[in-house]
Amino acid sequence: MRALDYLDGDFQLHGFASLTLVNTTDNNFFGKSDDRISKDFTEVGVNASWRILPELQVSAEALSHRAGGTDNGNVRLDYGLIDWTPLTSEEGRSGVRVGRIKTAYGLYNTTRDVPFTRPSIILPQSIYFERTRNLTVSADGAEIYLERYAEAGTLSASFAYGQPQTDNEAAKVALFNVNPPGNLDAQLSPDFQVLYEGSGGRYRLGLTATQLELRYKPGPADRLRAGTFKLKPLILSAQYNAEDWSLTSEYAWRPTTVKNFGPFFYNGKANGESYYIQGTYRLASQWEALLRYDAYYADRNDRDGEDFAAATRRPAFSRFARDWTFGLRFDVTPQFMLRAEVHRIDGTGFLPAQDNPNIQDLRRNWDNFMFQASFRF
Repeated sequence: MRALDYLDGDFQLHGFASLTLVNTTDNNFFGKSDDRISKDFTEVGVNASWRILPELQVSAEALSHRAGGTDNGNVRLDYGLIDWTPLTSEEGRSGVRVGRIKTAYGLYNTTRDVPFTRPSIILPQSIYFERTRNLTVSADGAEIYLERYAEAGTLSASFAYGQPQTDNEAAKVALFNVNPPGNLDAQLSPDFQVLYEGSGGRYRLGLTATQLELRYKPGPADRLRAGTFKLKPLILSAQYNAEDWSLTSEYAWRPTTVKNFGPFFYNGKANGESYYIQGTYRLASQWEALLRYDAYYADRNDRDGEDFAAATRRPAFSRFARDWTFGLRFDVTPQFMLRAEVHRIDGTGFLPAQDNPNIQDLRRNWDNFMFQASFRF
């Protein structure tokens, strides 16, 4: 990525912008896209870093992210941190980051906001949900990290502890499918990740373990009681990179507990499960093709959602989603990129309620067509 460099390279400034057109045959995704074209998915960001001392760096990014009814595009601090690396040698380095820190979650979460760093227009929704994006993208707290270099490969590990960013209204709608009058607060959460990279980046293996706890405080005339939502995902990641192609897969196991909300909300425990397998092939120097199968199940013991439907009278297909994706990427220049994707989807498990307020209008089988133009400097 080209940068604007000042102070002998100690200060760097980067930016990006993208516009995505979305059309769906049924249901709405990133705005009103059902049988029409939605332009409600845009991303604009500016990030800067300044290395004050060899072992001390300050970094921050301002981001505007508009995504249909789930995000209105207001400018926010995506991350802002102080990175201190007191120990550095040929064998590795270690340090601590303090501030608003990007959450280490799978292979792509720390760079998910920059279109050029994603393998596709949208990441696999089985792992990287857009409807609850703000809960997992960053947290206010501290992170300890360690990297070790050897002939066998590079081993890196990090442990963070902080408070996730809660967009109260968006989070409530994502969890309850309505916007109740109470408040939803995220508790301090741990996050651990270890990654191994071998053969000069030819293959990567990873493990992520984190925990998210949300507590609800009822508002006036609220039908819900003071309840809690706990999620403890465990993610296994693997990637193989050849000269012209790459193969990537991730699997998530998500024990979920929902309790004490009262008789007007679904309470219980479930073991969610999701995974994807993705292949990319470099057709030419400027062209790349992608094929992916992505599967999400809210409860692995109720994969078809029938038990949930009987208990709640909601569509069974709202508890799962299976997505076949085909995409093309064309790098017009190193700074300008075009992408197109086709999604064939069975189920609505990852659809945001903000874009689909009437659940009876949902359709189980639907197609999603996306076109994106992105620029960076």
